[in-house]
Amino acid sequence: MNWLTRLIPSIGKSSSKSKSKIPDGVWTSCPACESALYQPELQKTLYVCPKCDHHLRIGARTRFKIFFDNGNFTEIASNIETNDPLAFKDVKAYPARIKEAKKNTGESEALLVGFGKLDGNLITAAAFEFKFMGGSMGSVVGEKFVQGVEHAIESKTPFICFSTSGGARMQESMVSLMQMAKTSAAIQKFKSNKLPYISVMVDPIFGGVSASLAMLGDINIAEPKAFVGFAGRRVIEQTVRVELPDDFQKSEFLLEHGAIDMIVHRSDLRSKIIGLLDKISK
Repeated sequence: MNWLTRLIPSIGKSSSKSKSKIPDGVWTSCPACESALYQPELQKTLYVCPKCDHHLRIGARTRFKIFFDNGNFTEIASNIETNDPLAFKDVKAYPARIKEAKKNTGESEALLVGFGKLDGNLITAAAFEFKFMGGSMGSVVGEKFVQGVEHAIESKTPFICFSTSGGARMQESMVSLMQMAKTSAAIQKFKSNKLPYISVMVDPIFGGVSASLAMLGDINIAEPKAFVGFAGRRVIEQTVRVELPDDFQKSEFLLEHGAIDMIVHRSDLRSKIIGLLDKISK
């Protein structure tokens, strides 16, 4: 026992005991400013850092709880199961990755589709779950999106989609890429029924999802400082051999260059969409 331990006997023991008294998930760290954030307080700010205004990533179900009236909605196309058309295997087999993603997120796939009320009016909405294999779009994601659109046509309701994705799912190869055309065709059919489609882009949104359904809204909205693009920054720089601006692919850059219609803070997003739908319906 050294002199410091004799002077403060508990110095080597207190940390583990104190940690055990703090429940898991009570504190989180802001990815931008690294501030320690208290989860109950963070919920009140809709998961926006009160120190630096960084919009933390939230799950699809949390998004719906914030968006729908009283957080109530009926899930659509919840019973579709993912198969393994190519018997794909990298470090793990594709079914094993799906099983792991289901366990980690509690979701059956990377897209959640719901039907409920927004300010008392019925709407249909879809939201990507980024923690489910990076929100990648495979055959089930495409099918769930299309079923959501068809439900909106039948119920004559607006369709709102919150997109956050790494793109097409490589484990399904061309089957996944086909979903770009499939979802785009569904949107075109939806628009032919003169119903409004609002696309909300959430950090990050890349690849085949950004090149299809995410950019096809009648109104395209993004959250502040969301990264939106097709290929990654380094890939583009290496291809065109040009150094890109620091804010390249951020929503502010896209707004300045006319790629999106508006940037809306998460705290204002619900009221903004309510206002837009109210104007469209008149």
